[in-house]
Amino acid sequence: MRVLGIDPGSETLGWGVVEGGGPSYSLAGFGTVKTSARSPFAERLVRLYSGLVDVVEKFEPDVMAVEEAFYAVNVKVALKLGHVRGVVLLLAAQRDIEVAEYAPRLIKQTVVGYGNAEKHQVGEMVRVLLKQKEQPSPHDAADALAVAICHFHHLRPKARAGR
Repeated sequence: MRVLGIDPGSETLGWGVVEGGGPSYSLAGFGTVKTSARSPFAERLVRLYSGLVDVVEKFEPDVMAVEEAFYAVNVKVALKLGHVRGVVLLLAAQRDIEVAEYAPRLIKQTVVGYGNAEKHQVGEMVRVLLKQKEQPSPHDAADALAVAICHFHHLRPKARAGR
């Protein structure tokens, strides 16, 4: 099974691909899709969409695991994040890719063991779990890998075994 984890962001969208079968998994790839804050928001959404299309075509994921929207003090930021998540979900639906959504606290709890973990703690545990020499960088990509890892840990035993 190949899982594409997504950390949605309107300026930097992190993505990470983890693949595996049974109780083990490994790193397949990671990166970001970046946009310019000076570009009109609609153009940024197009850039995020086309960048994700490239990732989906390259890795052909079975599942897209997406970080859920979180509580934001700034309503404009929350709305923009919602638009980005809409683009991600649209692509998954168009490509008939299963979608799994996870709350940020659950992702941190699953990967680090603490729901209020900081970014550097998440990056370090992603490094350890994927047996890498260095933390994935930037943190947006490490966060996306954490989302994908979270998905593997929350699969039912039969699904995890690939049956």
